[in-house]
Amino acid sequence: MSENKITFTVEDMTCASCASSVESTLANAAGIKEAAVNINTEKATVTYVPDQVSFADLEELVDKSGYSIKKKKAELLITGMTCASCAQAIEKSIARLDGTIKVNVNFAAEKGTVEYMPDLVNRRQLIKAVEDAGYEVKKDAVASEEEEAVQEEKEFKAARNTAIYAFALTIPVFILMFGTLFGVTLPIPGYMQGLIEAALAFPVVFILGYKTHKGAFNSVRHGGANMDVLITMGTFAAYGYGLSAFFFDVDRFYGLAAGIMAFHLLGRYLEARAKGRASQAIKKLLELGAETARIIVDGDEVEVPVEEVEIGDTMVVKPGEKIPTDGKIINGRSAIDESMATGESMPVEKGEGDEVIGSTINKQGALKVEATRVGEDTFLSQVIQMVEEAQGSKVPIQAFADKITSYFVPTVIGIALLTFILWLTIGGTGVISSAIFASIAVLVIACPCALGLATPTALMVGTGKGAENGVLIRDGEAVQTMKDITAIVLDKTGTITKGEPEVTDIISAQDYSQEEVLRLAASAEKSSEHPLGAAIYQRAQEEELQLEEVEDFNAVVGRGIKAVCDGKNLLVGNQKLMEEEDIDISSFRDKVVALEEEAKTAMLVAYEGQSIGVIAVADTLKEDSVEAIAALKEMGLTTVMITGDNARTAQAIADEVGIEKVISEVMPDEKSSEIKKLQSQGEIVAMVGDGINDAPALKQANVGIAIGTGTDIAIESSDLTLVRGELSAVVSGLKLSRYTFATIRQNLFWAFIYNTVAIPVAALGFLNPIIAAGAMTVSSISVILNSTRLKNKNITMAKSKSQV
Repeated sequence: MSENKITFTVEDMTCASCASSVESTLANAAGIKEAAVNINTEKATVTYVPDQVSFADLEELVDKSGYSIKKKKAELLITGMTCASCAQAIEKSIARLDGTIKVNVNFAAEKGTVEYMPDLVNRRQLIKAVEDAGYEVKKDAVASEEEEAVQEEKEFKAARNTAIYAFALTIPVFILMFGTLFGVTLPIPGYMQGLIEAALAFPVVFILGYKTHKGAFNSVRHGGANMDVLITMGTFAAYGYGLSAFFFDVDRFYGLAAGIMAFHLLGRYLEARAKGRASQAIKKLLELGAETARIIVDGDEVEVPVEEVEIGDTMVVKPGEKIPTDGKIINGRSAIDESMATGESMPVEKGEGDEVIGSTINKQGALKVEATRVGEDTFLSQVIQMVEEAQGSKVPIQAFADKITSYFVPTVIGIALLTFILWLTIGGTGVISSAIFASIAVLVIACPCALGLATPTALMVGTGKGAENGVLIRDGEAVQTMKDITAIVLDKTGTITKGEPEVTDIISAQDYSQEEVLRLAASAEKSSEHPLGAAIYQRAQEEELQLEEVEDFNAVVGRGIKAVCDGKNLLVGNQKLMEEEDIDISSFRDKVVALEEEAKTAMLVAYEGQSIGVIAVADTLKEDSVEAIAALKEMGLTTVMITGDNARTAQAIADEVGIEKVISEVMPDEKSSEIKKLQSQGEIVAMVGDGINDAPALKQANVGIAIGTGTDIAIESSDLTLVRGELSAVVSGLKLSRYTFATIRQNLFWAFIYNTVAIPVAALGFLNPIIAAGAMTVSSISVILNSTRLKNKNITMAKSKSQV
């Protein structure tokens, strides 16, 4: 077995033990003969067997050791593809390059996404691999939107004109050919009529069809076979047979050759138009961006291109204007139309300190906004990137279609040859004409394009629809997994509730006033980052209490806090904390139970070794939580709430919103274990959380859904990111995923059925090849149009009167 030796960069190593860990992991892997990692150069040198170890395997091994391979991602805009087989040919060509980790070429989007190791391969080599496969990469991949739109319109116009010219030359051939077939005697000799037909058909087949033949040649040259091969074989066979009419008494098939090519060219134009409509989501998003910004420079307002805005600049935004880039309001108050980000039509009230999203519209008051994110880091840029990545990903079911597509064209050619042989065997009048007629029909009616377009077009429209409604799909795999979800786990704080707790009750011991209990608790909590602690501190601020300085502050996860105030121990937390510190809480126990049954969180306060009071904090439910959970149950899902609250408080909230199962008193780092337990019970789990504190649980779940992230949408742990904070967005995400996958299944079903039925019908001689060429075009376009129907699906949840 041959061996390869490569050297690549390993990132995030800080010491010799890091290098040792990576080296050990690599050296012990099957297929790796030798591995050495140098901490000084941050390089790994590996000798391996290519047949046993891929570059993706190397990445996984390094990741497993806790570090990462230095890699880059390239987006290539590819021209010249005509069907899914072309995309597969390009993927194979790029995959042969050393250093290619992952490659995906999307025929529908005309784009290739490549993850690669820059130590081993560069962008120039990737482009060459595409060109070697017989295709081209647009050199100016970062052309402006206007230039792209102009170029696209030029391409559409050229394709349309080509189809028009093809039919303008083909129709006279039809008239001459069918006139002869129907016994109409034309006032010109037969051989002269043949010359006219051949002369008219020649430019259609060989000049206007040049790109098709070039694509076929390139495909065969690189050991593949695509749709162009079938068209080329069909038209060449028909035209060649027509030429034989000059020497033998056979039918002239020039009209057949020209007709097949004309319908093929028309189909290419209509398909490109339909794909353009399917991919409009990203174009719409790009159009949303503001072009200029008004910033304050030396006290004066200066209008500059939005690209020149820098972090920290103060932007002035007048009513009716777009907010140029993501920022924070530093002066003013207004209603902001955030429909482009969330899909929610109602404007949102915002004031000083609130975050705003670039490209949203200021509806009312004048605002001063400090820029916090610019360029590629803005919300809109991240959305576009996520949508593009999702559209470039593959749904698992597509692997089956891809496998069939890879064998499709050779199989069809085999069936066409078999058809020709069987017709010759059967014999009869005009046997050769009938054999060629049926064989050509088989070649041109077969449509691998419909199979290749079935998944990517639906994913393209679905992800675009989601982006318009604040539902961002990170990976196509999640669309397929989502249909199988049986249980949905909802984090309580910030998902079911608003995540903005408020103090509702203060109960004090006889020797202390309510004000004193609040003052001591707030003194301890002012250093806390916990939302419940923040609520206590906020209440003390509202009452303008004078707080004490505390020492030895210590936050005890899942319990509360410990501190020292005036040299005395101060505790604020739950019953477990008090029990661990031997604090007698018997005088408050009944009151704590009563508060918890009201869905309030009871925080006990102890000072100088004795309990002095209870502070109850409650987090209000989001307006749509009850309706959303009811909708999730209607969709057949088991609803589960997971929370760190005690059992009574958790059950009270669950009863209020209608949740069936409660997992309470769970530490943040235990959530992923609880997800595992559900999975071990046979549940396929979707987890809904904030994407930061819940990251391990989101990763563990079959589908992770991050909710209410605002401008923070680049959350690696989530499969779906919901910009809106409402729980109804979860319903929208589930509906969208189900609709998208249903569309993929419909597309694949009809593509399979079409080919399964059409090829035998053509082989039996029941289809004119020209009609077959038209049917092939219709099959591709019908798949695309079926996908565009997703745009009209309603994924929003109907609001109750209380929400309107």
